[in-house]
Amino acid sequence: MDTWIFAHGDVDGICSAAIALAANPRAHVFFSHPYGLVGDLDEARDHDRIIVCDISLSESHIRHLLDKFSTISEKGELIYIDHHPLPNGLTKEDIPGKVVHRVGSSASELTYSLFEHELNFMYARIAIYGAIGDYLDDTPLIQRLLEGWDKRTLYFESGLLVQAIEGRKRDYELKRSIVSNLAMNLPPSFDKRLVDLAVQHSHVEEIAIRELKHRILTLGEIAYVVGFPFSLGKTATYIKGLAGAAVGVAGEERRGMIDMSLRTNKPEIDLNKILRRIAVRFGGGGGGHPNAAGARIPKERFKEFLRELNREVEESLSKA
Repeated sequence: MDTWIFAHGDVDGICSAAIALAANPRAHVFFSHPYGLVGDLDEARDHDRIIVCDISLSESHIRHLLDKFSTISEKGELIYIDHHPLPNGLTKEDIPGKVVHRVGSSASELTYSLFEHELNFMYARIAIYGAIGDYLDDTPLIQRLLEGWDKRTLYFESGLLVQAIEGRKRDYELKRSIVSNLAMNLPPSFDKRLVDLAVQHSHVEEIAIRELKHRILTLGEIAYVVGFPFSLGKTATYIKGLAGAAVGVAGEERRGMIDMSLRTNKPEIDLNKILRRIAVRFGGGGGGHPNAAGARIPKERFKEFLRELNREVEESLSKA
């Protein structure tokens, strides 16, 4: 029975995959995302061991995903590790296989907790890298793990990793090499290529911040931009701050769809719930975390989607 690790391509997903690989040294590593997971799982055989890390369950694909999970868990082994809120009406007990799910902790932390008994303490820092990368480093376990390290060094390593992979979305060869090195307990700074990429991206980021203020569009409480050549997540964060908006939306067109990242720092706004509720009305899907989420909407319905998003955001703010 082969082992396959399917992970998201951000820092938390990469670190989760590295921890899983360290515990399963001969595993195949494959990067996926919520909208592509059901198809990507066909790369593995039904009787293999499948470990899914840091990939939320898409509302629009949930029935197919659960059927696929059921088939895998009946003939092989399925381990699903995630921290995103589940689709409305779904509980962890409804998901076939072994499920490790907790909102509020990073997937890296959850993966480390699952395989901790198979690894030495040196691997704790990989869980910390991933938690920092997903803004979830203030949990009791991560804070306890940090006591064994100089956190300044780990924040440096995590920041280097974040900067190095920004803008490298589909560079799966690079990401597999990072996973392999981390699984061998080599910190990111040991890879000169990552160091160079991190410095280059930091320079590009500074230029982007200065240019963004001339590209921002607003709609009520929403600041948005489409087609800006920079990280969607960071762009959404920066335009929100530059415009003083409640929500930042950064999108890019791909195959007739607008893929977007959304960010807010307003605790009364739950982007995950809003997107899961409204995105399907426009022929798309969405979800994520309350303050950081993503969506995919047909291009011709994007403006209509933004108007509905703004209505939901204004309603959330008024209720608060």
